[in-house]
Amino acid sequence: MAKKPKFYVVWRGRQTGVFDSWDDCKAQTHGFDKALYKSFDSKAEAIKAFRDKPHEHIGTTTPKTKTTANRLFVGNPLEDSLVVDAAWNTATGDMEYQGIYLATRQKLFLMGPYADGTNNIGEFLAIVHALALLHQKGSNIPVYSDSRTAISWVKKKMANTKLEATSRNAVLFDLIDRAEKWLKTHTFANPILKWETTYWGENPADFGRK
Repeated sequence: MAKKPKFYVVWRGRQTGVFDSWDDCKAQTHGFDKALYKSFDSKAEAIKAFRDKPHEHIGTTTPKTKTTANRLFVGNPLEDSLVVDAAWNTATGDMEYQGIYLATRQKLFLMGPYADGTNNIGEFLAIVHALALLHQKGSNIPVYSDSRTAISWVKKKMANTKLEATSRNAVLFDLIDRAEKWLKTHTFANPILKWETTYWGENPADFGRK
């Protein structure tokens, strides 16, 4: 039986896009610093994934079915909440993040762009920014993020990034340091919750640049 062909998405490499052979994918990613790529079983799936953020597919498993039982278990997002998201430009490395109040879709903050960042750093800073803002207002409403990595960093009170510091991202590393110090010196009761994209659709704070 012939082996089923694979399709490869390259989000970050010498060239980005969907490739129909491993050799083509390898040519774009082998030896390329911080390359982001993954294989898919169908071209349609690969094309859709290319429009998504890499972290939605790399290192995660997406449920194949949205059963009624699962949907009922997840429930609905709380309208009285703050939702955050980050955007990372794969071509320039620039990153920015924002937060909105879910009930009214009012934008509460927009920061960046910052040079030489990553999406996870943006998500981390966005959550801490939201917590600090709500702390200032005396509000304990939940904060939603679609990044499990960033949520775990906040819980550990440390951004476990492998990004190298450069002269271009010095401001960003200063923000990370300030965010970590804030987490270690403040207490908060705000739940930090995962935005369930599979069941609720796109994060409302998404920048819409896919």
